[in-house]
Amino acid sequence: MAKHRVLTEFGMGSSLRRHDYTQAAKRALQDALWHNSINMSELFGFPKEAMIIDVDIAVQDPSKVDVDALKDIFPYGQISITTSHGGLDIPRPDGNPTVIANAAINVSFEMERA
Repeated sequence: MAKHRVLTEFGMGSSLRRHDYTQAAKRALQDALWHNSINMSELFGFPKEAMIIDVDIAVQDPSKVDVDALKDIFPYGQISITTSHGGLDIPRPDGNPTVIANAAINVSFEMERA
């Protein structure tokens, strides 16, 4: 069987004062997830554990994102998280920029086309 994407969600999150890339990424994921209640596994008759969840996080310093901490956001599914350069660091007078992260979540299943 082939992997077929059935859903893509986008989110944006920030760390206003702590310069915390992981927190900004968590908030971006929550922004994407908390605005919907799509039960994709039930729609296709799969167990929730069969969901293949591919996450892309973009921030100015990808090496500062704790990917393992982000996996805790997802209660089920096969999670894969990739970080890349993107997002924004907005300068602040105190020297610690406001961090903005972008997230894209793709949900797929192993299934045949009808």
